[in-house]
Amino acid sequence: MPKFNRDLPYNKLPDLPPKNNLETTAIFKATIRANKLLAELKGYCQTLPYPHLLLNTIVLQESKESNAIENIVTTQDELYKATLMGDAIKNQAAKEVLQYREAIYWGIEELQKNNLITTNLLVGLMQRLRGSSEGIRKNTGTKLGNPSNNQIVYTPPEGEQIIREKLSKLEVFINDNEFSDLDPLIKMALIHYQFEAIHPFSDGNGRTGRIINVLYLIQQELLGLPVLYLSHYIIQNKSDYYRLLKSVTEENNWEEWILFVVNGVAETSKMTLQKINAILELKASAEIRVKEVLKSSYSKELVDLLFSHPYIKIKVLQDYNIAKRQTAANYLKLLAKDGMLKPIQIWKETYYINTKLIDILSK
Repeated sequence: MPKFNRDLPYNKLPDLPPKNNLETTAIFKATIRANKLLAELKGYCQTLPYPHLLLNTIVLQESKESNAIENIVTTQDELYKATLMGDAIKNQAAKEVLQYREAIYWGIEELQKNNLITTNLLVGLMQRLRGSSEGIRKNTGTKLGNPSNNQIVYTPPEGEQIIREKLSKLEVFINDNEFSDLDPLIKMALIHYQFEAIHPFSDGNGRTGRIINVLYLIQQELLGLPVLYLSHYIIQNKSDYYRLLKSVTEENNWEEWILFVVNGVAETSKMTLQKINAILELKASAEIRVKEVLKSSYSKELVDLLFSHPYIKIKVLQDYNIAKRQTAANYLKLLAKDGMLKPIQIWKETYYINTKLIDILSK
């Protein structure tokens, strides 16, 4: 492995795969557990009647957590209000979370065209999550520092041509069946490290890297939808995440890094499954209560809407053809009076909050 100097551009970053033993006993056991839990999550999601509607909230939470790793922090309140504001969003952090979600969905659409994760796809992800037309990093002098003491911890490869060459080699590793004997979860850990080490953009590398994780799982048919809270695991173990990235670069310590990622997949698969179950239980009890409150006006589509938009307003019911304005207002007032929704006034608009759903998502 080339000698590493944190003060110099790491232009000799080795290509994947590393020569290390990537299938130690510890890694083997961890991948078995993680694959089992991931398969359970995928299978469960496939049984849901309208998965995209319900899981929209899950994707939004992953977007929120991933942005929080980069200190782009928004509250649940700001975020869910922003989902209903369209182009009128004033909170920049909430806007960036929504851009992240849109980048994920765009990435999935692109993946469906040819099932390849390419350099152009990575650039497109970054541009969408940042709302930028910028491409591969051209500037010199990029250095990554420790914010607590301002010490340089890493200097990524420098020069557009070198960066493109390294991305091209990464692209081959991701998509080439020559490397298919590696367990996909091990391969995902390698891909994530390599992308972060290349650091191809002036900004948005961490967020793009975390979207690549979920796209790779979808490409490998380990997930059908982007419903893994992996960013939550990273933010809960942020110091270990950066420490282990650093230990791969400086000490060639691949085993600990792979175990960290694979165990993260296992833990977040389990957590996401629990969260979806809790949402479905709440939804089932809500259906009964809505029937009691609205009687013959009960609409299953209305309940679906209440669980895909934790914050809702009259116009949303109109937009989804649930009811005309006056009737929609009446439905929401009745549900608020029953305690199912909590009304709040924001400027001239009344929002109705599904507080129990917000509680589940926030845990």
